[in-house]
Amino acid sequence: MTGRSTARGAALLALVLAAAAALWLLLPHGPATHRYTLVFETAGQLVPDDDVQVAGRRVGRVRSIELTDDNLAAVDVEVQEPYAPLRLGTRAAVRLTSLSGVANRYVTLTPGTGPPLDDDTRLDLAATTPVVDLDQVLDAIDARTRGNLRRVVAGFARQYAGRGAQAGQAARYFGPALSTSRQLLEALGEDEGTLTRFVVDSSRLVTALADRRGELSQLVGNANAATGAVAAETGSLTRALGRLPTTLRRGRTTFAHLRATLDDLDVLVAAAKPATRDLAPFLRELRPLLARARPTIRDLRTLVTRPGPANDLLEATRNLPAVGEAATPAFRSATGALQKLQPVVDFARPYAPELTGWFRDFGLGAANYDANGHFARVQPVFNQFRFDDSPEGGRLVPIPGDQRFDGYRTGQLRRCPGAASQPAADGSSPWPDASGALDCDPTQVPPGP
Repeated sequence: MTGRSTARGAALLALVLAAAAALWLLLPHGPATHRYTLVFETAGQLVPDDDVQVAGRRVGRVRSIELTDDNLAAVDVEVQEPYAPLRLGTRAAVRLTSLSGVANRYVTLTPGTGPPLDDDTRLDLAATTPVVDLDQVLDAIDARTRGNLRRVVAGFARQYAGRGAQAGQAARYFGPALSTSRQLLEALGEDEGTLTRFVVDSSRLVTALADRRGELSQLVGNANAATGAVAAETGSLTRALGRLPTTLRRGRTTFAHLRATLDDLDVLVAAAKPATRDLAPFLRELRPLLARARPTIRDLRTLVTRPGPANDLLEATRNLPAVGEAATPAFRSATGALQKLQPVVDFARPYAPELTGWFRDFGLGAANYDANGHFARVQPVFNQFRFDDSPEGGRLVPIPGDQRFDGYRTGQLRRCPGAASQPAADGSSPWPDASGALDCDPTQVPPGP
C-alpha cells in the first residue's frame, strides 16, 4: 500500500507541474506594454500582428485595424518597454519589407523628445505617413511618362559618361542629403498651414509677375546689359576685388568709430523728431519757391560756367591767384599808408564837430542870392601899403616888412575840441587830451556858466 500511494503522489505532482508549465506558456508574460492608436489615410494592407519597429528592431505589434467615421484607418498598436511610453513628437509610418510581397507591411516609429504620452493616445495624420504602394508608382507611368523616363535615363548616361569616379564620390553625400531633405519635409508637414500660405502667396506672386511680364522683360534686358557692361570691365573689377580686403581692413577702424557716432546720432534724431513734425508743411510751402527759383538757378549756373574763354566765375576764380600776386604790393603799400595816416586821423577825429561847423558856416557865406544868382560879401585886407591922408600926401605908401603885422592880434587861443561853447555839466566837453598829442589848453573855455 505504501509503494502504491507513493506512486500516486508522484504522478499527481507531475500532473500539477505540467499544468503549471502549460499555464506559464499560455499566459502572456514578458515586458510591460503600452497601447496607442495611429491614424493613417490608408492602412496600406496592414494586418493584425504585423511588426511595430524602431530602427529595424521589433518593439511591438499591430493589435487591430478599424475604420473611423471619416473613412480613415485607426491602427491600434502596443509597444513594449523600454521603448514605451512614447513621447510627444513621435512619428509613425507604414513601410514595405520588400517590393515583391503584398502583405509584408510593418509600422516604423521615430521616437520624439517631448514629454511622455499617456496610454491610448491618438496620433493624428500630422504625425503619420501612409505607405506608397508600387502599383501607385506603376499606374503613374503611362506611355508618355515612359518616353520621358527613357530620355531622362539617356541624359543621365551622357552626363555620367567618363565621370564614374566623381559620381561615386558624390554618392557618398546622398545619405546626408536625403536625411536632411526628409527632416525638411517633415518640418513642412508639421507646419501645413504655413506651407499652404506660402504656396498661395507664391501663386499670387507668379500671377503678379505674369501681369507685369513686359516690365519684367525690360528688367531682364537691362540686367543683361548691366551684366555685359560688368563683363567688359573684368580687368577693373578684378583689380577692385584685389584691393577690397585691404580696404575692408582699413575700414574696420572706421566702422568701429561709426558705431559710437551712431549712438550719438540717436540722441540727435530723438531731439530732431519734434522739429520734423513741422518739416512736411515747410516742404509743401517750399515747393512753389523752388519752382520759381529755377530761372535764377539756371542763370546762376550760366554765371558759374559758360562756354567760351574768360566769361564765367570759374575762370575768374582761376585768375584770382595772379590777381592776388599783382595786388599784394599795392595792399602792402596801402597798409603802410594807412598806418602813417593813423596819427593824422587820431588828431583830426576830435575836431570833427568843428570841421563840420566850418563847412556849414562857409556855405552860409554865399547863401544870399539875387537875380544874378548867389553872391558873397567879402572884405579884402591889404597890409602891403598904407594910405597917406596928410594934406601933402594922398598916396599909397609901402609898409616896411617889420611893420606889416602891427595892429593885428597875435597869441591866438589854444582851445581843445568842444571848447567853442560852455563846458558840459557832465565834463564831457571840452574833450580832454589825455595822450598829450593835441596842442591845446583845456582851461581855455568861453566865459559864462
